[in-house]
Parts: sequence; structure tokens; C-alpha cells
Amino acid sequence: MRLDQLNFNHLFYFWRVAKLGHLTQAAQELHTSQSAVSTQIRQLEERLGEELFLREGRRLLLTDTGQLVLAYAENIFGLGQEMLGRLQGSASGVTRLRVGSVATLSRNYQENWIRPLLADPSVVLTLESGLLEGLITRLVQHQLDVVLANESVPSDSERPLHCQFLGSQSISLVGPASVWQSRSLRIPEDLEGMEVALPGPRHALRAQFEALCASAGVTPRLRAEVDDMAMLRLIARDSGWLTVLPEVVVQDELRTGILVKVGYSAGLQEHFYAITTRHRHRIEVLETLLERSSGRMGPS
Repeated sequence: MRLDQLNFNHLFYFWRVAKLGHLTQAAQELHTSQSAVSTQIRQLEERLGEELFLREGRRLLLTDTGQLVLAYAENIFGLGQEMLGRLQGSASGVTRLRVGSVATLSRNYQENWIRPLLADPSVVLTLESGLLEGLITRLVQHQLDVVLANESVPSDSERPLHCQFLGSQSISLVGPASVWQSRSLRIPEDLEGMEVALPGPRHALRAQFEALCASAGVTPRLRAEVDDMAMLRLIARDSGWLTVLPEVVVQDELRTGILVKVGYSAGLQEHFYAITTRHRHRIEVLETLLERSSGRMGPS
């Protein structure tokens, strides 16, 4: 059967009966007769060539095929309700927020940013990570609602974007407490020959750090360069090397004392941005997040 042969009205009737579990209740909700509902479902079964319900006394039970069809119907009509809610500016029902974040962004920062939504049962989150350019393309195509990044993106006539500054996070030099407790180093002056792990070349922080070292004529001994902040966190925890990263990445290890801050430079800052399209349907929970976090310091 081709898609254009599928009658979505039949599918809608099936969805309501499957959700309510009773023909009479579905007919009342749909303001039609029970026989009309039965006819619609029978025609859908004939189109699909499969039975969708089994009768057990007065109860209707879904067949295996019925369960599968219901799962798809839930997505189809659930997204339809969500679409209408967005277009009408309604906050009722479930709100889906689709958040993209660049792969070099701390997952701790991302979680801290969305944390106000984690206790809201009306919000469904979709979280994606990837390269900034790919995420921006998905944003412009309305496949994402917001992109979190650690660099700004210019807007132009072909890509009318809004880049909102969220705040900054200090960058620190951290090391294992077993070696560096109560010790400190100056950045970059004391880093000559020191074994260090750094963010990868694509990270905005990397260029800052290398420029700082070059201006002081200092050359640390590079042991690892890591794009993914979750992996850099593990390296910092388990390698024994000194690691240059935003404190938010290792906030738990610093709190528990596994790692300690060994050095700090005011010349190293990671900036955070929320990128949206200029002409977008407003999502109440997103607007609240943006208003709450605008211009404040990144979580630490």
C-alpha cells in the first residue's frame, strides 16, 4: 500500500479507540455513532490487511499489529497536537524542546542550563550534539529550537540568526589532589615542560591557551588533545597530567576533592551562547530559560 492510499481519518479513529479502549467512549468523544467508528476501523484493517483488535467479552484488545500501528499513530497525532500548540502559542499539553550543543561544549554546562526543565513533567527534551555548522543547518531548517555553543555565529540574510550571550566560565589548570594538594602554578609562566592535556584544536579555548603560552615564550609538553569534554574530564581524573579546562567540566571531581585547582589565568575564558532563529515560534519554556540565563556567569 502506498502512503497516498492510507486514510488518516481511519487512523485517527483507530487511535482514539485504542487510547480509550472502548468503542462507545470513542464514538461519544468523536461525536459520531459506534457503527461509524467500527466501519472506519474495519476499512483501515482492510487497507492494512491485518487485524488491529481482538474482542474479549466487552473489551477490545490490541493485536501485535495493533500495538505497532498505535505506536506510530501516537507519534503522528502527538506531533500534530504539538504543532497546533506551537502555532497557537498554547502552553497546554506536552512541550518538546529540541536542544543542540556543540561537541566541544561541557555536558555539565548543558545539564546545568536545562536543569530547571528536568522536574517539569510537561516537557520532553531532545538533546543532540555535533559540529556547529551541522547544528546551525538543522536549526535553520527548524529541526532544532536552540543551539548551545562556545563561539558566536554571525547572522546574514540567508541565515537570520540570533546569538544570545549567556555568560562566561573561568578556565583553570587542574590536577590530581594526591600530587597537587596545596600547590599552585602560574599560567602560563610555570608551564614550561609540564605534561598537559588540552581541549582539541576545534575548541575556542585552545587558541587562547596557545597564544598565552606563545606570548610568554613557554612550551608545555602536550600529552593529549581532546575534543569531547566528557573524555577530557576522564583524562583529568585518571591520567595524573595537568589539564586545562573549564571548571564546570570537572565540577563533581573538584567538589569531592579528587581534583584540585592548580592554577588560573584571567586571560582564559570560555564564552557561552544560545543561538536561535530570528523568526521562530515562541516556546514558553525556552524563552524562560533564555531570560533566566541571559548574561550571567556560566555555572561552576
